[in-house]
Amino acid sequence: MTRLKIGYFADGPWSHRALDRLLRDETVQLAFICARNNAPDPVLQGKAREAGLDFITHPAINSTELVARMRDYECDLFVSMSFNQIFRRQLLQLPPFQTINCHAGKLPFYRGRNILSWALINDEKEFGITVHYVDEGIDTGDVILQRCYPICDADDYATLLERAYEGCADTLYDAIKAIQRDEVRPIAQSSIHPLGFYCSVRQEGDERLDWNQGSRDVFNFVRAICRPGPQARTFLGEREIRIGKVEYLAHAPRYKGIPGAVVGVEADAFYVKTADSYIKVTAWSGCGRPRLGERFK
Repeated sequence: MTRLKIGYFADGPWSHRALDRLLRDETVQLAFICARNNAPDPVLQGKAREAGLDFITHPAINSTELVARMRDYECDLFVSMSFNQIFRRQLLQLPPFQTINCHAGKLPFYRGRNILSWALINDEKEFGITVHYVDEGIDTGDVILQRCYPICDADDYATLLERAYEGCADTLYDAIKAIQRDEVRPIAQSSIHPLGFYCSVRQEGDERLDWNQGSRDVFNFVRAICRPGPQARTFLGEREIRIGKVEYLAHAPRYKGIPGAVVGVEADAFYVKTADSYIKVTAWSGCGRPRLGERFK
């Protein structure tokens, strides 16, 4: 089996478990860890120190200076996991086994950012993890390995995140081993779908909850950005309220009313009218229990 010398471009919990797998593999040699420049990952830095690896940060990875440094490492493969800079041709062409990336999305769908949140918002029944070759597009390179994981109504952003951390580590490691064994049969993304789609990064302000949506959409939105995300926000008068969890009531009657109105109150929950029916709010902060008839906006 070919011994692989790998340059690792990485950040965050997505990358920690995969790195541990690679460090335990005697047929793999890590040459360096390159972390995000604006906020270097202290866990990666500690692992690099323990393993005696160079720990690199740089504001422009495609600069002549850094490309020359990367060339000196003579890596066989570059691996990207949650890295935040775009690789350009001069850097991509350095390793003979190319550059690969692990993406928590079912490519060619769900390219881009905040994929797990978007999958929940779109009421998907599964999410994908894809390892693909990096080209000069955004998440557009040929697929090496893709796996799908189910989503049920009990899931939220936190549960998908934990599953994705483990799934990314497993899928990336298995893809690297397939490259090592020369067993990769790349799949062009255009052969899966001619277009696919791209998801924009979620920004401050996108957490505002719209009660004019149907109950299923409200349910999906709240669970898509629950902790450790920013949580859905709404207003009761001038007070900003964070909605942490709601229950979708599949059999709630459908009727016309005022979206955002409180239509029921219990000791530890309350009900809010949506565009089509109503949902049950079971976790919130920013106010006490609202009164029947009050309106969120």
